[in-house]
Amino acid sequence: MHKVFVSYHHSNDQWYKEELVEFGKQHSIFVDRSVDTGDIPEEWTDQQIRRKVRDGYLRDSTMTVVLVGRETGRRKHVDWEIHSSMYDGSVNRRSEIVVINLPGISDDQFTAPHGDEEKRLLYPDITSWMHIDERAEYERRYPYMPDHIIDNLLKPDVKISIVPWARINERTLKFLIQAAFRYRLHCPYDLSRSMRRANS
Repeated sequence: MHKVFVSYHHSNDQWYKEELVEFGKQHSIFVDRSVDTGDIPEEWTDQQIRRKVRDGYLRDSTMTVVLVGRETGRRKHVDWEIHSSMYDGSVNRRSEIVVINLPGISDDQFTAPHGDEEKRLLYPDITSWMHIDERAEYERRYPYMPDHIIDNLLKPDVKISIVPWARINERTLKFLIQAAFRYRLHCPYDLSRSMRRANS
């Protein structure tokens, strides 16, 4: 089974994280390797937290799933986790990323970078597709998306699937994780943006 790190806003979206992890476990899709509430001492400095996440949790995972809720894009820890997942370091290797928009968050917007198989499996009801190459349009469609994700949606060689929560089932989640895993070491991420210093 794949080892997956789930990045999410702990205060708002814990229920969805637990549901996803339980679903992945029940269907033998993935093993959870993410930080849970209470895993990291509150008194730690930002630098200690970054090091622990990067060299501990992410080192032991091959995939990152980002759960996007209303405040996800403004959380510094989520930003660090995404940046560290994209970074190909000596301790932890680069991970591929799948984004799941939680209910009420861009429910009718998605990307399918892994071709016709992804489109048929996840979106059999969609007959017309369009290409987006402007940041303003991505920001309009995904107003809560972390900046590091939008930076990379603009890169033609980067493949990040964005899927609404309602489209996740056993077959689709297996496909998304396997497709992303196959591509993870060939993804030339844009890491030019500095990491967030604070929540906003």
